[in-house]
Amino acid sequence: MTTVTQRPETVALADQVPVLLAHVAGYVGHRIVGTGLRTGLLRALADAGTTTADDLAATLGLDPGYVAVWCQAAVAASVCDRDGDRIALAPHMATLLLDTDSPAYVGGVFNVLEQHEVFGRFEQVLASGERMWWDDTSPDWIAGVAGTGGPFYRRLIPDGLAQVPGLTRHLGPGARIVDTACGAGVGLVRLARSYPEAAVVGVDGDAASLELARRHLAEVGLAERIPLVHTPLEELRLDQPATLVVNNISMHECRDIDRVAANVFDALEPGGWFVISDFPFPDDDAGLRSVPGRIMSGIQLFEAQIGDQLLPRRVYDELLERHGFVERGWAQLTPMHALTWGRRPPSARPA
Repeated sequence: MTTVTQRPETVALADQVPVLLAHVAGYVGHRIVGTGLRTGLLRALADAGTTTADDLAATLGLDPGYVAVWCQAAVAASVCDRDGDRIALAPHMATLLLDTDSPAYVGGVFNVLEQHEVFGRFEQVLASGERMWWDDTSPDWIAGVAGTGGPFYRRLIPDGLAQVPGLTRHLGPGARIVDTACGAGVGLVRLARSYPEAAVVGVDGDAASLELARRHLAEVGLAERIPLVHTPLEELRLDQPATLVVNNISMHECRDIDRVAANVFDALEPGGWFVISDFPFPDDDAGLRSVPGRIMSGIQLFEAQIGDQLLPRRVYDELLERHGFVERGWAQLTPMHALTWGRRPPSARPA
């Protein structure tokens, strides 16, 4: 019989009640923020600066009584501040929840976690264990993931890449940058604009995502500059060697990370870099119980349905060492975002 190791201290029943009530409170706060985003309440508050519930309701054509109740709940969730009958967004909430161009933007997470693909479908297939892949998900899910992936790209490009020793000065004329699992093309645009003298290529195994990328590139006038390649990373073959290969929050979804790492090694020019940008999933229970760990454990429900899981960051250290990458290093950008990098040596792959 398997036994569970108890925590060494004695825990009273009353001590556990706040643990569960905190989860209930978090759920309420999440739904209040989500409602505020979808109905425009948060955007209207940002535009107004400070206003009353009645004026906010009139601006949006909503019921004044309901808006007053929402405002009260938003104050309870620390999303808004109140002075008498006037309400305003709390400091930095406009940036965090509404500014999609900010590296600190987290507003998209609320939408993604409410999508059916996370908790709803997980519960439905809990008995069958039925798996899916990206082409089985809804357009809303694809768009939502693209929105949440944007801040990762904004932290990565150019500031995150600037933390890789010696990399930036090699991204000028003649350089070739490949964004693997490029998704809807957010990173491709940032790469092209941050390194205008380098060639940029997008690679993804999902045709629907590449179509979104194609449209996005056309909208910003970069369709002719950035070619797109449809291939799983396990089958990656490039017609020209790359100076830099980037993988942003997708390495953990590869069916075979060893095969992908070997393909990237072969795709790099001598001295070229591989930069992995991903969630640093906790590898102990203390980290799992942290706020970032709790959020990432929720993301795992979707990851499980496509047959993978987020990985501890140290796994990427071991992966790059195993495949002969040198000058390895890493950097923590946020509690939920870390970079790991390595370089192909000038000589051939070690025997």
